[in-house]
Amino acid sequence: MGLVCGDPEAPVRKVLFAVDPVGIVADEALAWGADLIVVHHPLFLRGVHSVAATGPKGRLVHRLIREGVGLYTAHTNADVADPGVSDSLARAVGLGGELSPLRPAVEDPRRGLGRVGELSVPVSLREFAAQAAAGLPGTAAGVRVAGDLDRPVRRVAVSGGAGDSLLDLAIAAGADVYLTADLRHHPASEFVERAPTALIDATHWATEWPWLADAARRLEEALRPLDTTVETRVSAIVTDAWTRTLPGDDSPDPRHTPDPPARRFEDSP
Repeated sequence: MGLVCGDPEAPVRKVLFAVDPVGIVADEALAWGADLIVVHHPLFLRGVHSVAATGPKGRLVHRLIREGVGLYTAHTNADVADPGVSDSLARAVGLGGELSPLRPAVEDPRRGLGRVGELSVPVSLREFAAQAAAGLPGTAAGVRVAGDLDRPVRRVAVSGGAGDSLLDLAIAAGADVYLTADLRHHPASEFVERAPTALIDATHWATEWPWLADAARRLEEALRPLDTTVETRVSAIVTDAWTRTLPGDDSPDPRHTPDPPARRFEDSP
């Protein structure tokens, strides 16, 4: 993770934060006049031998270089940071007080994957699911719940992004509910059959989006002693892969049409 493209010596005045390094985010960055885009997801998940402008990723690299815009990725390092992606998710869905990692890092137990904490007062699973949905940006897929909606919830485990690998750790942590994303049918089905822990499955993008504002704030705080004039902005463009559920809104996908403008989470179905 780190600088994907751009000159480390180039001046930076405007920084756009987004989850995904995709074309519509580049559009926003260029329209706003950003000098740097900071994203959570890497542009290249695997090694490459070419960045020719014959595919979408290569075209994006060429476009950013041509326009003088840098691209910086904070992926797994942000996932395990203290505070990191899951801390932001926990706060977004209403967890206060102390948080601890579900899978602590070996060298520093304060860091690691996922977080577990407690609500200030117990609520029903129904109420917590509604609270979580309200705290996260809306997407077409929304939020799915598995479990007795009237069961009390106080201890909550969360993991931003795909959280299949932490299912057993959520049980071990004594969580009443585990909130994450990208849960597959068989692991989820087996989990609810054997575990006392309920599940809430949100979208990958939505569970990682809350980190952007925290990252922007921390950058501003780090730069404040330097008396800089760097401006930050968090992209509200929904870049979740799923754009519709049916039956439902059948309007054109705004990411592929010039009118209406890019769908933002406050306008999502």
